[in-house]
Amino acid sequence: MDKAIKRVRRVVRWTLNTTLGLVWFVVALGLVSGQENGPFDWWRLGPSLALVVVFSVLFLRVTKAILDRRYAQRELIAGAVIALAVAVIGTGAPTSWSFVAFAWLSVAAIGVRVRTAWILSVATLVVMAPLNGYQMLQFTAEADPATQAGILVGSFAYTALMCATLPWANRLWVWIWRIAEEAHEGREAQARLAVAEERLRFARDLHDLVGHQLSAIAVKSELAVRLGGDTPASAEMAEVRGLARTALRELREAVKGYRQLDLTAELASVRGVLEAAGIACDLKLPYREAPGDTAPVFAWVVREAVTNVLRHSTATTCEITLRLTPEETILEVRNNGVQKDAVKNGEGSGLAGLAERLGAVGGKLTAEPDRKGGFVLRAAAPAAREPVLAGRS
Repeated sequence: MDKAIKRVRRVVRWTLNTTLGLVWFVVALGLVSGQENGPFDWWRLGPSLALVVVFSVLFLRVTKAILDRRYAQRELIAGAVIALAVAVIGTGAPTSWSFVAFAWLSVAAIGVRVRTAWILSVATLVVMAPLNGYQMLQFTAEADPATQAGILVGSFAYTALMCATLPWANRLWVWIWRIAEEAHEGREAQARLAVAEERLRFARDLHDLVGHQLSAIAVKSELAVRLGGDTPASAEMAEVRGLARTALRELREAVKGYRQLDLTAELASVRGVLEAAGIACDLKLPYREAPGDTAPVFAWVVREAVTNVLRHSTATTCEITLRLTPEETILEVRNNGVQKDAVKNGEGSGLAGLAERLGAVGGKLTAEPDRKGGFVLRAAAPAAREPVLAGRS
C-alpha cells in the first residue's frame, strides 16, 4: 500500500471516528443543559459514562474492521445493547444520550446492502423515537401541553434526521475509500499483466530467433562431423554439436518457465482488473491449490476468459469458481453480460488455443450462454494421481 492510499485510508478513518467525537460533545452539552433542571442522579450518570467509554472502544474497533473490509458483528451487537442501555438510564437531556444509538447506526449500516441499511435505519427510528419522546416528556413535565406537543414533534424530527443522514454520510466516505483502493489495485494488476505479457513476448521471440539459430548450428555441426571423418576437426565439431544441443535444451527450459503462468497470481490479477473496470468479481476457491500440471493451463483459461468478459460483454458481475474433486479439476468463469454477437463468435482463436492446451492434459473446454442470460466458460481436466497440497494462509 503506497503513501497516497495510506493517506486516504487515514483520512476516512478519522472522518468515521469524528462521529465518536460528536458523541462525547453531545453528551457533554446535554449534561450542561441538564443542570438547569436540578442536580444529576449520580447513580445513573456514573454507569452511563462508563458504558459510553466501553462503546467508544467498540466503535474504534468497528471503524478499523470497516477499512479492513470486515463486518464486526460481535462489536456491533454489543454496541447496540450499550446504546439502548445508555438511552434508558442516562440522566440530563435525553436527546444527548440517544446520540450514542445514532453513532452506532452510522457504522452498523456500512458494509451491508442498501436494503439492510434502510432496515437498520427504520428499526433505530422505531425504537428511539418513542423512547426519546417519553423521556423528553418526563424531562419537561412542568411545561404546558402545547409546549410538550412541540417538544414531541421536535424530538421525532431530530431522531428521524439522525437516522436518515448519519449512516449514508459515512457510507459515502467508505465508498470513496473503496473506489480509491480498487483503482489502486487495478493499476497494480494491470502492471502485473503487462509484465507477464512482456515476458511471454520475450519468450516467444527468444524461442523463434535464437532457438532457430541453435537448431541450425546443431544440424550443421552434425553434418560436419559426418563429412570430416575421424579427424581432430571432426572431434571439435562434435563438441560444438554437443554445446549447441545443450544450449537449445536449456533455452527451451527457460522459455517454458517464462511461458508458464501462476494460477494464484493470475486470479489475484484478474480480480483487480475486473473490479477496476466496475465488474464485481467473486472468487470461490478451495482450501488447496490445483495440481501442479493443470494449474498453468487453468491460469491461461482464467486470463482468456476474463479478457473475453472485458471485451465482449456488458457484465456487471463475474464469478470464478475452482473445484477439486477426486476425479477432475474444474474451473468455471460465469458472467451476467453476454451479448448475442459474442455468443455467435464464441469459437474464436483464443478459445481454440485453450482447448488445445486442455487437450494436452486430457481436459476439455466448453463456452456457452446459460439460461439466466449469462455466459459460462467451463474447463475440466483429470485430477493428478498425487495432487500437490498447499494450505492457504
